[in-house]
Amino acid sequence: GPELALVPAQPSALVKFLQTAKPILPIPGLLIILPFVYLFFRSTWRELDEDAQRHRGEILASGRLDLRPFVALVLCAVILTMQEYYGGRQFFDETIRPWLTHLDAKHPRVKLAKFDELYAFAWWATARVFGYAVVPFAFWKAVFRRDSVLDLGLRTKGFFTHAWIYVLFLALVLPALLLVSREPDFGNYYPFYKTASRSWFDYLAWEAMYFAQFLGLEMFFRGFWLGVLRKSFGSGAIFAMAVPYCMIHFQKPYFEVSGAIVAGIALGSLSMKTKSIYQGFLVHITVAGLMDYLALSHRHALPTVFWAP
Repeated sequence: GPELALVPAQPSALVKFLQTAKPILPIPGLLIILPFVYLFFRSTWRELDEDAQRHRGEILASGRLDLRPFVALVLCAVILTMQEYYGGRQFFDETIRPWLTHLDAKHPRVKLAKFDELYAFAWWATARVFGYAVVPFAFWKAVFRRDSVLDLGLRTKGFFTHAWIYVLFLALVLPALLLVSREPDFGNYYPFYKTASRSWFDYLAWEAMYFAQFLGLEMFFRGFWLGVLRKSFGSGAIFAMAVPYCMIHFQKPYFEVSGAIVAGIALGSLSMKTKSIYQGFLVHITVAGLMDYLALSHRHALPTVFWAP
C-alpha cells in the first residue's frame, strides 16, 4: 500500500498565543515586578536623593560647577564604544589571530587550531576586565585624587550582614531561570563558548573567563558608574545606568534582554544599599553559571573527559 505521509504536529492554541504575544509578554512582568523593587529599595533611593540634594546645594552655594557628570559620562561613552569596536571577535580576527598564528608556527604548544575559539574569548574577557575595571578606576583616581576607589563599590565591610539579600535574589530568580532554560533559543545560545562541552578543561577555562568579565562588568556599572554619579544624580544614577546595561544585552535572547531592565535597577539598587558590588557579582555569576550548566545539561552535552585529545 502507499506509504503514510508524516503530518507535522500542529502547535497547540497556547503555543500559538505565546508565539504571537511574545513581544508584549515582558510588559506585564515588568508591571508586576518593578513595584516590588520600588517597595524594597525606596528607602535607599530616598537616601541617595537626599545626599545628592545636599551635595548639589553645596556646589551651587560655592559658585562651582559639578563636573562629575561631564567627566564620568563622556568616559563611560568612550569605554562602551571601544568595547564594541575593539573588544570583540572582529578585532580579534583581524589583529590578534594573525599574531597568534605567527606565534603558533614557532611554538606548537600554543595549539591555535584546538583553542582558537577559547583564545577569542580570552581576548574578550581581558578587554572587559581592562576596559571596565582598570581604565575607569585609574582615570578617575588621576583626575579626582581625593576620591577613594574603595568608595566605588569595592568595600567589603558589612558583606555578611547583607548576605540574606543575595539569598533572597536567588530565590526569586532561580524559578524564572529554570522556566526560561526550557526555551529553544536559550539552549542554542548558551554557553557562548560552543566547545565548552568538549572537555572539563574547556568548560572550566571558559567559566573562569566568563566570571572574570562579570567582575569587570559589575565594577563598571554598579561600582564606578553609580559611585561617581550618585552625589550628582541621586537615585537617578541607577536608572540612567540601567539603560546602557540593558543595551549591551541586545544580541541575547529577547526575554533575557527584558529581564536585564529589572536586573539593572535591582542590582544597582542593591549595590547602593550595601555600598558594595560583591553581592550583585555573586548573584550574576551564580545565575550565569547555572545558565551554562542547564543549557548543556538539557542538550545532554556536559563534558565527559577532563582533557580533550
